[in-house]
Order: sequence, then structure tokens, then C-alpha cells
Amino acid sequence: MPTLERLSADALRDTVITFRDTMKAHAAEINRLNVYPVPDGDTGTNMARTLDAVVAELETSAPELEPTCTAISHGSLMGARGNSGVILSQILRGIANTLKEARDGTAVHVAEALKNASAAAYQAVLKPIEGTILTVVRESADAAQVSAAGGASLSVMLRAARSAGRAALDRTPELLPVLKEAGVVDAGGAGFLLLLDAALFVVDAEPLPIPTEVGNSAFDPFELVAHRGAGDVSELRYEVMYFIDLPDANIEAFKHAWGEIGDSIVVVGGDGLWNCHVHTNEIGAAIEAALDNDGRPHQIRVTDLFEEVAEEHAHREAALHGTVPEVMVPRGPSAAGMPSVTCAVVAVCSGDGLSELFDQLGVQGVVTGGQTLNPSTAELLAAVEAVNAHQVIVLPNNKNIIPVAEQLNALTAKKVVVVPTRSMPEALAALVVYDPEASAEVNGDEMAEAAESMATGEVTQAVRDTGSEAGPITVGDWIGIVRGDGIVCVNGTVMGACTALLEALVTPGREIVTIIEGAQAMASTTEALAAWLADEHPDVQVEIHRGGQPLYPYLFGVE
Repeated sequence: MPTLERLSADALRDTVITFRDTMKAHAAEINRLNVYPVPDGDTGTNMARTLDAVVAELETSAPELEPTCTAISHGSLMGARGNSGVILSQILRGIANTLKEARDGTAVHVAEALKNASAAAYQAVLKPIEGTILTVVRESADAAQVSAAGGASLSVMLRAARSAGRAALDRTPELLPVLKEAGVVDAGGAGFLLLLDAALFVVDAEPLPIPTEVGNSAFDPFELVAHRGAGDVSELRYEVMYFIDLPDANIEAFKHAWGEIGDSIVVVGGDGLWNCHVHTNEIGAAIEAALDNDGRPHQIRVTDLFEEVAEEHAHREAALHGTVPEVMVPRGPSAAGMPSVTCAVVAVCSGDGLSELFDQLGVQGVVTGGQTLNPSTAELLAAVEAVNAHQVIVLPNNKNIIPVAEQLNALTAKKVVVVPTRSMPEALAALVVYDPEASAEVNGDEMAEAAESMATGEVTQAVRDTGSEAGPITVGDWIGIVRGDGIVCVNGTVMGACTALLEALVTPGREIVTIIEGAQAMASTTEALAAWLADEHPDVQVEIHRGGQPLYPYLFGVE
């Protein structure tokens, strides 16, 4: 295949599609490499799913340059997911809008597109942070412009941009202390470099980087270790994202209002439609800022960042492996044959033991995603419609599912109340007070109160070396994580991690400890834990359930 001297509409399409496919191939590696050494990062997935939306838009657009660029711009804006996906969308929009105006993809124009993409990304972030994807894009673009100005060909210019980007990525830990402390570099920047790899594959048939096998403790993609993307260094608790219909003249006032209550702010868009992202402790104020500036927010999503290590994300499984969560509605008899109740329960869970336990506690509809817990709105809605009741309680059991569940009431004639459970132990506590003949409102209030009274923690195994407030972590160490507090203990044995975690959870006034055994739990370890609790906390009642959940051999609930 001859080397291309111009990036035509077809070549631009091929670059985006190749970028999407390459990102999917590498996303699992990026997802597994996180500041926390557990398999719960999502930068690669967010970027891959953003690119999925762009490719879907391309598939319905005309092949010429202008509609191609318009599709890239619109698809990336509407499909952006997560902070890294939002910034990626602005980069793609900057490139597409420049090439659409230039109408010629020479080396000079592509370099200009990269420069405009960098400027757009910086403009979208209220408080730009160096040592992130922003730095990698900027230094790549600067090198591209110097190369193109010197008369370089398209392929030579792209190699210059990639070389500078790789060097910038290597330096990100020196610019951002949180990266240096964890011994990592920025994952968003690593993802951006795949765009340049994809472009060189299309322009000059250069082979694409080969993904390193996931599960190999020595894997090191791109000779790097990745951290979550650009704005994900915030210590604030909530990530708030939404689209807003807002006059362009009001956008600066809106961004200023967000600057008063949060950080990691990204606002992209134009012509009255904006995609907005902020980290904050004030969810209500983040939404009111839109209304105060004559805006109309919609598709609001709120994520509790302190709990982001709770479970692997189901969309990674769906996007990267072609699988979708299984919906089991109902367990046992058909919906038509189930007893009619005033209020039924639909619960999300992972693990066959937990599914059976939920069934015993009166749950009519169970939605499970195998190792991960992010079913779609449609899957939850199917469960709600199938149960034999006109009022339904939904237990999401994961903070990422709560915003999806909260859409259900508007999509069905049934009354749906979401009890915002964020873990399996919380769900069990809620189900203890569930009354199938009480209304959804009454059940919702009582179940929410019961769930909130439960302190929860989990134990899992580290997948790489890193540091933490609890001390240094080595691959294979067992770590204990408490909701809201992060990693609280590190130990060489699962027993040691469990007892240290329980010491943090079993505080004065707590009376019941619930142990949920995962797929990796050993009977001998469970027996030893029960004996330890009897010796160290003799006044505490211990309940043990087989959950069968993957990745986390023990979940604990203390109330």
C-alpha cells in the first residue's frame, strides 16, 4: 500500500475506526492499571465506548469529508463517557472541525488540526492539570507543527508527533505528584498515543502495537503503567456529568459557578449544546448552576468516586468481549405464575450464591452481569415489567448502577422506587425489613435506612506494585478496602487482610458481622475468621453466606 501524502475523508474514517479497534484491544490493560492496584480502572473503556459512538455516527453519514467531520464531531460529543472520554471528544472535535474547514488533509493541515485539538482540550478544562493527557496532546501537536513547517511528509510529521508524545507521557509522573507516588503515568495520554498509532497504520501501513496479555503480572503496555485520565486526580467525592442546553454567551458564567464548588471541570460543545463534567462534594449545587444560568440539564449522571473500586464495570465486558449481562426474571416460576404482591423487588447481583439468597429473601427479579455489575436501563426495565406487582423496589447494589436505575420510573406505568444500595451487604440489610404487602414508598424509606446503617468492606488481591496510605503494595498482596476510605490495610495473606479490615469496620456499637464468601474463598479461612471474631469481638453475632462473587473472596457488612 503506497504511503499517503494527504488524509482524505476515507483515510480519516479508517483512522478513527482503527483507533477504536486498537483502543478496544488495549483497554483491558489500561483498565487493570489504576492508582489502586485492583482490576477496576475504566479509562480505556470510557475512551473505547466514546469511539464506539463516533464509529456508529460515521456508519450513518455520507462518505465525503464534510459529513465525515460532522459525524466525528457530533458522535464524540454525544457519546463521551467519563472524564477521559469527554476530553477525547474535544480532541476529536478539534481535529474534525479543522480538517472540515481546511478541506485538505496535508501534513500542515493535520498538524494544525492537532494544535487546535490541544487548544480545545485545554479550553474545555476549567483548571488544566499538567502531567495528564493535556500535556501529551500539547507536546505532540507542538512537534507536529515544527515538523510540518520544515517540509516533512504526513508520515514523518506523525512520527515526530508520536515521539514527542511518548516522551511527554514518560515525564507525566514528574509533573503530577500523585502519579509519581503511585509509580504510574497517565492512562488518557497513553490512550491518545493510540490515535497516532492508528493514523500511521492508515497513512504508512506501520504495524499497530500488540496488546500484552492481560493477567501477566509483568505486563507493561507501551512500556508504561497507566493512571486514570486527565482530571481524575480529584479528592472530591462525586463525579457529576450531564448535557446542558445553554446559550453560548452564558457558558463562562456557568463554568465560573462550577469553579466555586469543584475541580476536574470539563465543558465541551457549542451552538447551545454542551457536555459537562465536574468533581464536587455538592451534587445539588452542580445541577443548580445550570438552572441559575438559564440552562436545561439532561441525562444527568452521578458517580461516587470513593467507591469506584467496588466492582469491575459490566460495560467493559460488553464492549470488549461481546457479552451482555444476563437477566434472570424471575427465578423459579414464570412471572405470570408468581404470587401477586403489592410491592416486588428487583435486585442486581454477582454470584450464584447471592442470587439464591436474594430469591430466599423474596426478590422476584434478579439481574446479574457475571463478574461485573453495570446492566443497561433496558435490562433493568425488563425485570421491572416482568415481576408480578404494580410497585417495585430496585436494589442497584453498585454506585454505578444507581443513576441508570433512577431512570426506570419514567419508563414504565409501574411505580418504581430505587433504594440506592451500593454493595451486596447493604442489599441484605435492606431485604431484612422488606414487606411485600407494604407500599413502595414505605418499603423504600425503611430499606434505605437499613442499608445506610451497614458499614461495608471488601478484600481483593493486588495486581501490581504500588504505594498506598496503608503502606507499600506488592503484586499478590491482599488489600482491604472500606467504602469511602479507600485502602485501609495491606497484608501478605487473605486472613491477615480480612482481620485488619474487620478491625476497621467493627467499631463500638456494632452488633452483627455478615461475611459473604466469594468464588475464591476457602472454607478453612472462613472458619478461621469466625474463630477470630469470637475471640476478639465475642459480643458480635456472625452470619456467613456463600455469595460466589468473583474477584473479591470476602465481602463484609457490619451493623
